[in-house]
Amino acid sequence: MNKINKYSYLTRMATGAAVFASTVLIGCGNNNTGEQKLPILGEREVVEREVNGQTVADTLYPEIPEFAFVDQDSQQVTNETFAGKIYVTDFFFTTCPTICPKMKSQLLRVYEQFEDTPQVMLLSHTIDPQHDSVAVLNEYAARLGVNSDKWRFVTGEKDSIYSVAQKYLVSAMEDESEAGGFVHSGAFVLVDENRHIRGIYDGTDAAQVDRLINDIPVLLQEENNEKK
Repeated sequence: MNKINKYSYLTRMATGAAVFASTVLIGCGNNNTGEQKLPILGEREVVEREVNGQTVADTLYPEIPEFAFVDQDSQQVTNETFAGKIYVTDFFFTTCPTICPKMKSQLLRVYEQFEDTPQVMLLSHTIDPQHDSVAVLNEYAARLGVNSDKWRFVTGEKDSIYSVAQKYLVSAMEDESEAGGFVHSGAFVLVDENRHIRGIYDGTDAAQVDRLINDIPVLLQEENNEKK
């Protein structure tokens, strides 16, 4: 398997899992009120509890765990940074010679589409924190011409970054045999305000990113409806 195909394989695995999950989890398509909803991805858990002498089953969906990183402006970024918002996240490194430039050009499309939508944010994690310091990420973001309040580029402890990648159902790891010394999927992950994964998209595929751009307003409407 060549290097480009290996990156593509990791992304197909992630997006394939998303497609499978969308066929088995509730909330996909239209509900009985006629409102369109996105699936909640990941392995759900059914927990039983007793209420007034009767057994009630609660469905628990996986959530993105607590995290703490530092962004391109030396500001701490945690789950609370995205409170009341939805966000799109990915994993990359600034010296990536393969898929990252294409991913960032596609994610820039998402940024430009929702630049004036306060409820939508972007979060990019470096998987090479040794090289990608705050200063390096700041320069990288500046070259893209993006607002740091909208699009956070974060670094932190390597193990913490790799661990949280798994929670987003994507791959990120060191691999000396790969160009640049790392391998990761090119997936973009859509996360709702409850820390649930609502979609996984191939960030190297313009058609998949079109689908992401179309899904974001669906999720925004769903969450606005739930607050009424």
